[in-house]
Amino acid sequence: MKIETMHIGQRVRHPQYGPGTVRALCELTATVAFDNGTRQEVAPDLSGLAPAEAHATLSYLETPLVTLLRDTVEATLARLGIARPDQVVEQLGTRWRGGRLVLHPADPALQTKEIELDVFFHKIVMIRNNLRVLEQKLNASESLSAAEKFDWQQYITRSYGSLTSFNVLFKEKEDQF
Repeated sequence: MKIETMHIGQRVRHPQYGPGTVRALCELTATVAFDNGTRQEVAPDLSGLAPAEAHATLSYLETPLVTLLRDTVEATLARLGIARPDQVVEQLGTRWRGGRLVLHPADPALQTKEIELDVFFHKIVMIRNNLRVLEQKLNASESLSAAEKFDWQQYITRSYGSLTSFNVLFKEKEDQF
């Protein structure tokens, strides 16, 4: 690893000391606070020091950086199942758009609560999306046994079942719980 490519705060890995964080840089050496509690001054070129996190180099970029970042963020959000509020409203049935949810307390002395149905619907969709991500992570877990995965899956299934009352809000059947 070249000293010129390093920066303070960077995570690195040393063959003998393991992972650590760069705390100071000099012309030929770097001071690294290793996770094992030691602090060493090492010559990156000679010691086998390597980045502990993935790095990317973009050369001859043919697209504006803002476009690259926007596309990357959108792809990440889509992969995680996170939708922007304006995308969520597209899933809301047409008859509900612009509507309001009104909650009347049993005690007439208390104030009525009104919530825009679009906002309420967005929260319901986020619960659905978070349950889907939880389900994916659960199924991909290598540390849980099949029996444990089955038990946890039952909780997720019951949560979906509890939310089916809100299916009436969805425009398309495939978006429902």
